[in-house]
Amino acid sequence: MRRRIVTFVMILICFILQSTLLNILSFGGIKPNLLLVLTVSMGLMRGKHTGLWVGFISGLIIDIFFGNLFGFNALLYMYIGYINGNFYKVFYDEDIKIPMFLVAVSDMAYSLIFYLIQFAFRERFDFSAYFIRIILPELLYTVLFTLILYKLFYIINKKLTANELEENDSPWLLK
Repeated sequence: MRRRIVTFVMILICFILQSTLLNILSFGGIKPNLLLVLTVSMGLMRGKHTGLWVGFISGLIIDIFFGNLFGFNALLYMYIGYINGNFYKVFYDEDIKIPMFLVAVSDMAYSLIFYLIQFAFRERFDFSAYFIRIILPELLYTVLFTLILYKLFYIINKKLTANELEENDSPWLLK
C-alpha cells in the first residue's frame, strides 16, 4: 500500500513540476517530459504491471488537464510503461545507459505517434520542421533530465523495496 501511495505522489509531483516549474525552464516552448521518465523508470525497475499502471495514470492526468483527444495519452503512456516493463529482467542497478536509451526511444516513439495522430490526420504535413524544432530538442532535454531523475527514482524504489522486505520479516506477522 505504501508503494502505491508513494508512486501516486511521484506521479503528481512530476505532473506539477512538468506543468508549472518547467514552463519557466523551457527553451522555445520545449520542456522535458518528466512523466515519461517516471513511466519508463517504473516499468524498468518494477516490471510490466507497474509500468502499465504508472503510464496509464500519468497519461490520464495529462488527458484530464491538457488533452484534446481524451484517453490518447493514457493509452500511449500505458503502452510505453508496459513495453519498458519487458526490460525489467535486464535492469542493472547503477547503469544509467539502459534507462537513458529507453527514455530516448520511448520519447521518440511518443512524439512520432503524437505527431501522426494529432497533426497528420489534420493534414499538417510539415514533419521535418516538427522533427527539428520539437521532437529532437524535447528528446535531448528529456534524456538530460533522466540523468537526475532516474537516480532519484532508483533511490526511492530501493528504499521502498528494503522497507517491504523488512515488513515481510517482521516477527509480528503470522506465517
